[in-house]
Amino acid sequence: MNGDVVARARACVGARFRLQGRRAAEGLDCVGLAGAAFAIGGLPRDYPLRGNATARVRTLAEAAGLRAINPDEAAAGDLLMVEAGPEQLHLLVLTDGGFVHADAGLRRVVETPGRPSWPVLAAWRNRGS
Repeated sequence: MNGDVVARARACVGARFRLQGRRAAEGLDCVGLAGAAFAIGGLPRDYPLRGNATARVRTLAEAAGLRAINPDEAAAGDLLMVEAGPEQLHLLVLTDGGFVHADAGLRRVVETPGRPSWPVLAAWRNRGS
């Protein structure tokens, strides 16, 4: 099942970055990428770019059927929430050699080698995995 998550995340690589984007054909942000990778529909569009939204993200992830795991145990196919800047949350999907994320600076979804350098705030896994 985690292999399916990685495959769906990788299928989004190359999609353009679009704030609040929910479909790869039209563009994705990190929430849209998470939705595509984990096959989660009905994602919110009313979230701030910055601020303390950690509790809200945790609630949404668990309501979508993901289970919280220890970030130190995260592996390919898991979702990480990182702090990409001061009070700036970012979601990414781990792969076997790195991670897939919607990179606002590069203006597209990319797969980056290695572990993310940002502080990891939380991690989730599909319940069936």
